[in-house]
Amino acid sequence: MSIVDTNTTGTLPLWIGGKAVAASGTRTGDITNPATGAVIRKAPMANKADIDAAVRAAAQAFEQWRDTPPLRRARVLTRFRELLEANRDQFARLITQEHGKILADAAGSLQRGIEVVEFASGVPHLLKGEHAEDVGRAVDCHSMLQPLGVCAGITPFNFPVMVPLWMFPVAIACGNTFVLKPSEKDPSASLRMAELATEAGLPDGVLNVVHGDKEAVDALIEHPDVRAVSFVGSTPIARYVYETASRNGKRVQALGGAKNHAVVLPDADLEFATDAVIGAAYGSAGERCMAISAVVAVGAIGDKLVDSIRDKAAKLPVGPGDQGGVEMGPLITRAHRDKVKAYVDTGVAEGATLVLDGRAFEVSGREQGFFIGPTLFDKVRPDMTVYKDEIFGPVLVVLRAESLDDAIDLINRNPYGNGTAIFTRSGGAARRFQNEIEVGMVGINVPIPVPMAFFSFGGWKNSLFGDLHVHGMEGVYFYTRTKVITTRWTEDRPVGSSFVMPTLGR
Repeated sequence: MSIVDTNTTGTLPLWIGGKAVAASGTRTGDITNPATGAVIRKAPMANKADIDAAVRAAAQAFEQWRDTPPLRRARVLTRFRELLEANRDQFARLITQEHGKILADAAGSLQRGIEVVEFASGVPHLLKGEHAEDVGRAVDCHSMLQPLGVCAGITPFNFPVMVPLWMFPVAIACGNTFVLKPSEKDPSASLRMAELATEAGLPDGVLNVVHGDKEAVDALIEHPDVRAVSFVGSTPIARYVYETASRNGKRVQALGGAKNHAVVLPDADLEFATDAVIGAAYGSAGERCMAISAVVAVGAIGDKLVDSIRDKAAKLPVGPGDQGGVEMGPLITRAHRDKVKAYVDTGVAEGATLVLDGRAFEVSGREQGFFIGPTLFDKVRPDMTVYKDEIFGPVLVVLRAESLDDAIDLINRNPYGNGTAIFTRSGGAARRFQNEIEVGMVGINVPIPVPMAFFSFGGWKNSLFGDLHVHGMEGVYFYTRTKVITTRWTEDRPVGSSFVMPTLGR
């Protein structure tokens, strides 16, 4: 029987040392079903003692796991991948129950996480260092990639499976142990993953799961035995995690917020661009770090594009994520739903044209659910709050630009640089856009350019704090440190002492 499923009630456990344990404190947080507004279970708020117990379990497991051959680690990950696939439906339903996104979207995000596990299963090849013979007379040189120790991951509510899978499979494949702190709003899937990892053969203590809020986060990023911290969330918290963990001597990758733009040129296929933008803006109720939240309509296409988006978005089926035919579910909490509505109020007050208003939207029989309908603003200016802030909801804003030059300049002046897209039939315009835009991930007629697992994921500017992105080879480099060995055997040694800087290649 699973440690957690959609029928679980009460307070969830932590997962420390390969087993479920109760948190030592009494504080809890509500986990709600966003489609109904009902509290379905509670997440314990781990305190400093709980975090220390999880880190100690990971530290105790590190030496044995570090010395496990990479091929054996890969076999555990391969079995873990098989178990994730066998439990695909359960994960999708857990995600939908706690987050609200539709089942198909939940299953799709799981698949993208599974692909990272597949990538990490190739770790025997990924950890191969470099080797060079005769860098000097009878001198060879080679490099090694070695694990760091205990690593921590702090993940957001919007992808309760995919984002953790960006982190811990790569970290443990490289020989590290891991403490995962998922969002306290939808943590059940992380517990289930830890349980399946143990079933796959992962030794006790290699993967630990704790729940909590700022107290748990601070305990993790300040703990002396945590060597590296991975984070995905809002920009203010990403900056805080980066600065605090770095100050405590840790390696950090902290992915922050976004304001992702889609540029639509006059030569674009209008219907294709409309469908792509609607899916990218309103899919998962806009609660994606790669959601398109701003469209830059260039030239004469502006009015036609706005009309087309309005007409299609107005017909978008909105309702519970587990209901057939629904394309957009609720927001994660009532507080967040109300915050998104307040942004719409602000947009109206600041003079943006409200083309489609979702504030009064309700689902019959689910009036207590956290729903808001698709919302569309036109003629938005860069100084408006609805443009400057990351709303993280189904609110799409349209700005007008006279030329591709103006569109590129607008995006490059934005403080975020996570993802962007351009819709055009012109290869020259697309090539120029990809070269000049100051954004980490770019789509050419692709609205949500999330790279495959064998490339890295990450943005620029205020969307990333740190030097390395997640998964791909950058993930491998983040979770390892390089050691370089230069070798000469005694029978080949030169005679006499040298008091100058060695110049082996001369």
